[in-house]
Amino acid sequence: MSSAVQLIRATALADAPYAYAATAPAGSRLIFLAGACPLNDDGTTAAPGDYAAQAARCVKTLEAALAVAGATLTDVISTRVLVASSAQADLVTAWDVVHAAFGDHDVPSTLLGVTVLGYDDQLVEIEAIAAVAGE
Repeated sequence: MSSAVQLIRATALADAPYAYAATAPAGSRLIFLAGACPLNDDGTTAAPGDYAAQAARCVKTLEAALAVAGATLTDVISTRVLVASSAQADLVTAWDVVHAAFGDHDVPSTLLGVTVLGYDDQLVEIEAIAAVAGE
């Protein structure tokens, strides 16, 4: 099934590795997801100290939450990637994993460095909103 999400390019703006905007048609069902955290099945934080591995685990968590809601990554309309670091290189490390997971569906996204996240040893969290055709 094709996604209800339409990515919008802004060719007059600087080239970016994501769409500048996205829309979904009237009547779409919006899905607001809690921040996807890098938690193992037993509730412990995965890969302490490893930004890339935690970002990958966040994507896996995000995909599972989307599936329960009847959606996939291609239904995501926007993301916010939170990284507990003030070093730009750490943010880019996490971003590269998230961007690769979304592939051609390069949704509008915000990448933020934050001081701390909610779980012990947590370095990455991904917030997302998705849209699916109305039911």
